[in-house]
Amino acid sequence: MIQSNESELISMIVRHFLRWIQTAAPGDRAEATSALARAYLYSELSDDDRLAAGAAMTVLLDDPSPLVRCALADALASSEYAPHGVILALARDQMDIAEIVVSRSPVLLEAELVDLISPSAEKIQCAIASRTPLSRAVAAAIAEVGSAAACLVLIENTEAEFTPELLARIIERHGHLAAVRESLLGHEDLTVEIRQALVAKLSETLARFVTHREWLPEVYAQHIARDACDRVTVVMAAEMDNSEIAPLVHHLVTSDQLTGGLILRALLAGNMQFIIEAFAQLSGVDATRVAAILADSSSHGFRALYEKVGLPKAALRAFQAALEVIYESGLAGDLLGYAVLRRRIVERVLIRYEEAADDGLDHLLALLRKLAAENARDEARIYTADLLAAA
Repeated sequence: MIQSNESELISMIVRHFLRWIQTAAPGDRAEATSALARAYLYSELSDDDRLAAGAAMTVLLDDPSPLVRCALADALASSEYAPHGVILALARDQMDIAEIVVSRSPVLLEAELVDLISPSAEKIQCAIASRTPLSRAVAAAIAEVGSAAACLVLIENTEAEFTPELLARIIERHGHLAAVRESLLGHEDLTVEIRQALVAKLSETLARFVTHREWLPEVYAQHIARDACDRVTVVMAAEMDNSEIAPLVHHLVTSDQLTGGLILRALLAGNMQFIIEAFAQLSGVDATRVAAILADSSSHGFRALYEKVGLPKAALRAFQAALEVIYESGLAGDLLGYAVLRRRIVERVLIRYEEAADDGLDHLLALLRKLAAENARDEARIYTADLLAAA
């Protein structure tokens, strides 16, 4: 009975629509439009009636009332049988109408969705970013030109296809925003490269904030931020599986973050897997061969490898001393033992380096002393935490 009534309604609308539309009120036109679209989708129409209904809906695209076009969009948006031409026209209508279609319509092609992601249309970007599922190509387009709000919707879309490159682009463009960083950190499958990139972006953002507030000179703020980023990176590396170290080092190399200071900090923390990968990737020498060379830091082979890596000549003594202490002491298994080992490594290196250091300004000596102070504080924190836990 319902189907019969809809068929009669569609016949009436198709026969009289063009004349009736001239005088009907917008609300009435919107109601009839919704009925027409539903009949097109769900009624058993003849080919002629279907063709006529499609033509009538095409005419409705020019209706001056947004109510009518909105009713058409709402009725057709979720159906895979909606006429593609009508859907595409609605997707280019005013923002509120287009938003309905681009967020739901399954008939829009991937290339059409990418084309609709205009840098000036944030609502449309957000609507497309919320689609489920969302293909990798469309997600990449949002990451490339989308606003921070659109990228946030994308990150929170559990059915979007992500790649490390896509996430890295979002961090590069919007990582200075806390909401974006926090949302990204909610992803359980973040790669080590992405986690480190978030750390680097946070450090950069804090440095800019402090400089803007004129709390510290720009150069000093950047130095502190860089130092903090290096420290967190070393901690991250210490907590990773060995299989994750190589990708992290590669990311640091390609992003120009693998400095001599970072390598020395990692070495003084006793992270030999990180050092092996760093030396291997910077020198082009196989990691197994690098590990064998590092085991004898006093050899000519180590000096040749060190020079090939491109580290400062002045730091050679520090690297040699650190390697000697590490191979003599071994790595402790517990957290406190590891902190003690780091302190001993730095203290031993300091003794050897200070004996040959110049009387003038020595940046490496200053770095070593700072690391010694950091390690002493870490050791004290762990020790007191253990005492409190035992109490």
